[in-house]
Amino acid sequence: MSMPTGIGIVDTMIGFPNRDMREAYAFITQQTKDRQSREEFAFPAEYMFKNVPEKGELAVADPIAYTLGEMDKWGVERGLIGIGAHGGIGELAVKQHPDRFIPSSSFDPNEGYPAIEKLVREFETYNVRAVGVFPAGTFPQVAINDKKMYPLYAKAIELGIPVFCTAGVPGPRLRMEPQRVELIDEVMYDFPELTFVTRHGCEPWTDLAWKLMLKWPGLHYSTSAFAPKYYPPNIINYANTRGSDKIIYAGYFPMGLSLERIMTELPQVPFRDEVWPKFLRENALRVLGLDK
Repeated sequence: MSMPTGIGIVDTMIGFPNRDMREAYAFITQQTKDRQSREEFAFPAEYMFKNVPEKGELAVADPIAYTLGEMDKWGVERGLIGIGAHGGIGELAVKQHPDRFIPSSSFDPNEGYPAIEKLVREFETYNVRAVGVFPAGTFPQVAINDKKMYPLYAKAIELGIPVFCTAGVPGPRLRMEPQRVELIDEVMYDFPELTFVTRHGCEPWTDLAWKLMLKWPGLHYSTSAFAPKYYPPNIINYANTRGSDKIIYAGYFPMGLSLERIMTELPQVPFRDEVWPKFLRENALRVLGLDK
C-alpha cells in the first residue's frame, strides 16, 4: 500500500500565484453576504484551510516558473490549468510549456450560446482537454441538472472532453442547492456518453457519489481541495475495491493547499498498490484523452 515514487503525477487542479486573490475570486464574493467573505478572507473558503497565503504573499516575479518549480520539487509531471482568465497566464503557460500544462476551459451557463462558442474557440485554438463548471459559483446560480447546462454536456460529448464539475456543499458561503450530488443522476441518465468528473469532495453525500459512480460508467471523482488526510474513507474504500478506474488525483495549489502538504500526507492514504498508478496518473490521462 505504499505510494510509489517517480510515477509522473498528473494534477487535475493546479494554478498559479496571483498577486491579489480577492480580485481573482471576485466572481464568488459578488454574491456572498457575510462580512468575512466580503471583507476579510483572502479567498472565499479561507475558513476551511490553514496557512492560506495573505494578500501580496504570492506576488512572485514569474508565476509560471514558481508553479513549475513546485511541480518539479514534488514529482508533478503535468498539471491541468484554466485558460481564459487572470490576464492570459494560462494561455502563456500552455504556449511556453505544452509538455507540462494541459489547458482546460471554463463554462458559464448564464452566457447562453456565446459560452458554447467560447468553448469551441478555445478547443480549436488551444486544444483544451477539459471544461470546468462551478454551479454554486455561477451568478445567478445554475444547478448541475439545470437545462441551461445541457448545451455544455452535449458539446463536451461532441468534442470528446470531460466536464469537471464542483459537487457537494461548496466551501464559499454560497447556497449548496445547485450542487446536490443526486442531481448528477439525471445528467448521466440524459447523457450516458458524457465523461463527468466531480470536484471538491461531494460531501456530505460521498456514499451517494460512489453509488452513482458504480451505476454510471462515465462518472468519476477527483480529490481537489482536500488534504489527503481528509479524503473520505468510503471513497478510498471504493477506489480499493470496484472503483480503481474512477478516482483521480487533484490538488488545490496555490489556492488553499501547498504541494508540500499534499505530498507529505499522501503516503499515509491506504490505497492498494495497484490503485496508486491509476489514481496519480493513468486515470487522468485516460479521461483527458492523453493516454495514447
